Amino acid sequence: MIKVLCIGDAMIDVIVQMKGAINVNSDTLSEISMHGGGAAANTATWLAHLGVTTSFAGRIGSDLSGEFFRSELTSHGVRHENQPLDGAKTGTVVVLVDESGNRTMFPDAGANSGLSLSDLPSLVGIDGVFLSGYSLFNPQSSDGVVGVIHAIQELGIPIFFDVASIGTMSAFGKERAISLIRGFSGLFMNESEAEYLTGSTNQSEQFQSLKHLAPLIVIKRGAKGAVAKCNDADLISTPAEEAVVIDTTGAGDAFAAGFLASWLASKDLGAAISRAVEVAAQCVATIGARPRVNP
Repeated sequence: MIKVLCIGDAMIDVIVQMKGAINVNSDTLSEISMHGGGAAANTATWLAHLGVTTSFAGRIGSDLSGEFFRSELTSHGVRHENQPLDGAKTGTVVVLVDESGNRTMFPDAGANSGLSLSDLPSLVGIDGVFLSGYSLFNPQSSDGVVGVIHAIQELGIPIFFDVASIGTMSAFGKERAISLIRGFSGLFMNESEAEYLTGSTNQSEQFQSLKHLAPLIVIKRGAKGAVAKCNDADLISTPAEEAVVIDTTGAGDAFAAGFLASWLASKDLGAAISRAVEVAAQCVATIGARPRVNP
């Protein structure tokens, strides 16, 4: 049985599904719901949903949101050993979802800031680690997360890293961000992030540039599917699966889970990327970033 540890932010998603354009300084009709969130935590729930033994490392506050986060994570079958931090508030993100399913996020890291080696659970039996860029590129967590990375790599455990977002990298510093993402076993990013990191819109040039950072590069293309390349093997391209798009929140997290569940079992790139787009399609067809516990 494959075992994966996901490391990153523990967040509560407050999702505002708008029923029209925002009426500035007035009311906008919407449907509002609250869900457990955080990129790595979302990936953990999808991995567990796919039958992978999964644990999550991330910090929560000693508040009702933290209790809700842990309870929901447990309901998905994900193990979370980190204890609540006294006096800290659990991270929260407000997600505005427009009528096309596209989302704009307003995050507050809360207790997540300060993630370090002390938050790392036992690594015995772990086959792979998924790490979110939101943690590495948080100035208050960066040094601690670098220590976590070194500890994992010393044990020879592969780490797969999602670069998270252009906004996060830009605030952190592009060149500094690039210096920290060298040496991972694999990188996940979307098209905009690939362009940001390489300075090119040409796919071949992007892969040529990115191959110096990691042997495996996976670029998510949303409605156009995804492309991936491992070392000097041929580029693999897969179209997206048809889906009724309700909410794109967490689609990339679900994609990563589908990819890792397949890749760690088979090392078949074509099968892994196909599984990834399949799981992402399941995610966008529902509200929230996680699989339904009781469909």
